[in-house]
Amino acid sequence: MIKIPTARQFQELDQQTIADEQISSYDLMERAASALTEHITRLWPQRDKAFIVFAGPGNNGGDALAIARLLSDKGYPIEAYLFNISGKLSEDCEKNKHRLSECDRVKFTEVTAQFEPPQLNTGKIVIDGLFGTGLKSPLTGGFASLVKLINHAATNVVSIDIPSGLMCDGSSHSLRDAIVRANHTFTFQMPKLAMLFAENQQFIGHLHVVDINLSARAIAALPASMSILEEADIRERLRARNPFGHKGSFGHALLIAGKYGMAGAAILAARSCLRSGVGKLTIHTPHINNSILQIAVPEAILDHDVADNIFTTPFDTKPYSALAIGPGIGCDHLTAIAFIEQVKQARIPLIIDADGINILGEHQGWINEVPENSILTPHPGELFRLIQRQTDSFTALTEAQGIARKYHIYVILKGHHTAICTPEGQTYFNMTGNSGMATAGSGDVLTGLLLGLLAQGYTPEAACCTGVYLHGLAGDIAAHELGEDSMLASDLVRHLPEAFLQLRNPSLMNKTIEQ
Repeated sequence: MIKIPTARQFQELDQQTIADEQISSYDLMERAASALTEHITRLWPQRDKAFIVFAGPGNNGGDALAIARLLSDKGYPIEAYLFNISGKLSEDCEKNKHRLSECDRVKFTEVTAQFEPPQLNTGKIVIDGLFGTGLKSPLTGGFASLVKLINHAATNVVSIDIPSGLMCDGSSHSLRDAIVRANHTFTFQMPKLAMLFAENQQFIGHLHVVDINLSARAIAALPASMSILEEADIRERLRARNPFGHKGSFGHALLIAGKYGMAGAAILAARSCLRSGVGKLTIHTPHINNSILQIAVPEAILDHDVADNIFTTPFDTKPYSALAIGPGIGCDHLTAIAFIEQVKQARIPLIIDADGINILGEHQGWINEVPENSILTPHPGELFRLIQRQTDSFTALTEAQGIARKYHIYVILKGHHTAICTPEGQTYFNMTGNSGMATAGSGDVLTGLLLGLLAQGYTPEAACCTGVYLHGLAGDIAAHELGEDSMLASDLVRHLPEAFLQLRNPSLMNKTIEQ
């Protein structure tokens, strides 16, 4: 699992590394600059590529000046500008300023008042080292003007650690015009929280995580409430299958889904659930869906609602291992009443998705009836309806975390980097998946998969982490075969077996892909 430290914790990691290795902060800066320089030269190996370096007065500026010197040593043409408006540089930035000023091949300018901007044409590469993770307020004045100059230039832009103007831990929504739009961001050691939000991708470009060997001991001891899931974390959570098991050994799932015109949601969730390894699945659905579900999902058992077209009747859950409710059920008044009665009487692990979440949004007090340790799976639009306002990704995450803690439930906030928020205040980000999954029905597939895992006895947290990871991995395998443009939600179901296979036997799966 990759921890996501705060800006302050990154500073503490630097200090701990310095103490553990008995080196100076300048030595660590040199190490970071050397590692980043190697990555830059791999991207642009041609030594005639000209770089323009913009350095701020802090340690991010010190990194930039060190990179300018190292690139110059490799024969690249360099122009470097150090912005020392206040007359106060960090100690290591000051050292790198003196070292760079001694490089005859570098055109170096220290800006203390007036700034004559260079020509930023297509053939040049800008290195943004103005401000790093320590920035505490949006850029204004001359720095905001410089950012606009960079953003309007037809050049490649490389940001050091984080694009200048972007807040490491929070939202920068208020002054989006004063954030550097990088083509490449080289961040040190671990991603920053801001890099996981959709609206910030326009600033980050291609993200490269550069290992600068910060103290492994300090990272291991770091208390972090947010982290990124890795394949090894999911493999550890996979339950072994009993070779003597029978269908009764692997759980009986209950799915309440579908109304007239929305049988597809029930089909996708059901097929996904059955691909999860569950023993049995019962679908409670209006009678009108009988024929299509019997044909589309012959492995499932059907139970018919008393109403022909919508869900209106709560269902006895005693014989079942887990329940998912919401996909395609609609928000009719009778359905809403049946939904909340079903939720109240649920005595088994529960997942609420889609229209179930929309019903909670329409009846604000009803979320208090959701049993503890239940799982809610909103996409941003459903979350906005739940909290009754639209907001940016950072605030949406904060709201999801607050809901999880307040009601002691799990909230899976779906997106490119889906966030799993736990009642204990932990947040796990998932990195599998791709834009091909941005298609109707993908959420129904996730719900079915989660349901199947819960029914088999996975804890809610293990089901959330495993299900979200497998869902994205199936999408990645589908994209490898089909490309992202033409993917359907049913392709995710079709590739779930390969996703399971890759987790349980990665060497076999990799060999299969190579063939």
